[in-house]
Amino acid sequence: MVKYSVLLPTYNERENLPLIVYLLNRELTKCQVDFEILIIDDNSPDGTLAVAQKLQTVFGPEKIRIESRPGKLGLGTAYIHGMRFATGDFIIILDADLSHHPEALPQFIGLQRAGNYDVVTGTRYMNGGGVWGWNMKRKLTSRVANYIASATLGQASTDMTGSYRLYKRAVLERILPSMVSKGYVFQMEIIMRAKALGYRIGEVPINFVDRVFGESKFKLSEITGYLRGVWMLFWTDMKKASPLPTATKAQ
Repeated sequence: MVKYSVLLPTYNERENLPLIVYLLNRELTKCQVDFEILIIDDNSPDGTLAVAQKLQTVFGPEKIRIESRPGKLGLGTAYIHGMRFATGDFIIILDADLSHHPEALPQFIGLQRAGNYDVVTGTRYMNGGGVWGWNMKRKLTSRVANYIASATLGQASTDMTGSYRLYKRAVLERILPSMVSKGYVFQMEIIMRAKALGYRIGEVPINFVDRVFGESKFKLSEITGYLRGVWMLFWTDMKKASPLPTATKAQ
């Protein structure tokens, strides 16, 4: 049976983690697929790791796997770390703060199967998608960021800065070793490289909901870093890839 690995990086998500794990388990069980959830915790001071361990006893170690790290090392490196332990044929990434609702996963899986897509990405900016809980300033910032990315790099998706995706495992195995960016630009670089390498990309409309519990990791000061990242990617060879020894393009 085809297996799906969910990579779930966490930092101070003690309140959100039980619900996101419950919803992931519910939706993936509905899809009748084999799956595992990898919680990659960056030494959260709020006790997230202890909550993850309790969830592991509830759902079982074959469903909930924990790969903790010694400190807050960044989202991009968390995905790279998680890939070392994931055993699935497909990789699912989403935020642990409930901004990305797992109820969309049947659509992701169904679209991938129907079109044999290499990547399926969630988008807030197509019919059926949307953003809830953001003020006008935050919405405008997101729209402008997507416009800048598309105008500068070319459009690989209607939501270039999105981070709710399903990948064939071999796509990430091929792309991740060549990644040069960090932070919020990391997801954009992956989708740009996937397009440049000829991978087929499908889109699913999603509703993004601002977190209820905890504090947002996004800071306005990161806009400068985002612009620097886009400029760096403009001069980067997106077709460059350093595949792992066992990586082949999945069929």
